[in-house]
Amino acid sequence: MSTLTCTLIQTKLFWEDAAANRKMFEEKINSIKEKTEVVILPEMFSTGFSMQPEKYAETMDGETLAWMKQFASNKKIILTGSLMIKEEEQYYNRLIWMLPNGNYGCYDKRHLFAHGDEHNHYESGNKRLISSAKGWKINLQVCYDLRFPVWARQNISVDQAEYDVLIYVANWPERRSLAWRTLLQARAIENQCYVIGVNRVGDDGNNVHHTGDSMVVDPMGEILYNKKDEEDIFTITLDKKYLETIRTKLPFLKDADRFIISNE
Repeated sequence: MSTLTCTLIQTKLFWEDAAANRKMFEEKINSIKEKTEVVILPEMFSTGFSMQPEKYAETMDGETLAWMKQFASNKKIILTGSLMIKEEEQYYNRLIWMLPNGNYGCYDKRHLFAHGDEHNHYESGNKRLISSAKGWKINLQVCYDLRFPVWARQNISVDQAEYDVLIYVANWPERRSLAWRTLLQARAIENQCYVIGVNRVGDDGNNVHHTGDSMVVDPMGEILYNKKDEEDIFTITLDKKYLETIRTKLPFLKDADRFIISNE
């Protein structure tokens, strides 16, 4: 059975300053001493959670995507995080899953945070992205998606799980950190998968405070890592054998409801 080694980067972000954030992440990634395969950055890692895409959104051939492509290649890692993207006169909070060979997958955030006016600045996505690495299937989601369990729910086909790891990249504020921690554990338990949540720390440009609470949760809901109130770079190796053992001993997924998600 394979393992998958992931590195979480919990950090402050420079507000609406992509060049400064790229430089900062370059330094942090270069500082990783352990061998790693996937490096996970927060939501809108190049700008912070800004509602000014008209000023700061990049295109798919912009500097930040080019930086991700070059850095993934140089470090021989998968690099993932979301950023604001302009495409065909629309703006998206788009997660990029960048492979070392320059190929990439995209996921546009499905659930836009209306309480923060996100829905008035960005377009909602309508397709999930389940990528793969070393035989692991990985479901990639963004921040507010965490509150909507159907969007993450395993839809079992031929008694096989859709994915093994569920990743959330986020700018989740401190004032709702209890929900963040609780829901990350819930998603792991109900989907019998590893869950990784990578959040930022510090104040953003709207004076909204973030305490991080980045987490890794195993398929039984046990917290393997949780860091609060400080920057951190953490590397962990996930065990596929343990995951399969849990699913075999406790075959709850086979009893799950089959369903169809409508985009209407």
